[in-house]
Amino acid sequence: MNFFLVLAVAFALAMDAFAVSVGISLRPERLTKKQTFRMAFHFGFFQFMMPLLGWQATRSILLDYVEPFDHWVAFGLLLIIGVKMIFEFFRTRTETQSDQTDPTKGFSILMLSVATSIDALAVGMSLAALQVAILYPAAVIGVIAFGMTLLGTRIGPLFGRLVGRCAELIGGLILILIGIKILLEHL
Repeated sequence: MNFFLVLAVAFALAMDAFAVSVGISLRPERLTKKQTFRMAFHFGFFQFMMPLLGWQATRSILLDYVEPFDHWVAFGLLLIIGVKMIFEFFRTRTETQSDQTDPTKGFSILMLSVATSIDALAVGMSLAALQVAILYPAAVIGVIAFGMTLLGTRIGPLFGRLVGRCAELIGGLILILIGIKILLEHL
């Protein structure tokens, strides 16, 4: 597969991870280097693994079972996280400070990683249908997603300073809009 085509696909797939990382880093408290790396690692790893899984699933004839609802899964996961962020925005300042959850840990990062990489699963399925080798494109997709996530976490705080306390509300809305975009692209 052509290097520039692989690169274009990788950047296209990384846009969801980039937008989600910007949305999360809009929060009032700045992400630590450890949180930033953890998010970039998870997004990059899932973007790497999903094409492999999609490729293997297609070769195992699972395409007909997964494709009809993959966009609903991504939408649902992004909606849950987005609504949670919006809910936290409306909580009082003291509640938010004392009971803040880390979106780069546990179930939150797992849901975000899956939601941002569902499209990569479909790309893996497509590459299998075209009988294209998968390891090289999957590696490029994972590396680009890792880098775009790092970039998103650096840009997010700049936007956060501009919009102030509304940043968490905006971040939640961004996640919901990404989910809606994914859903509309597949309907």
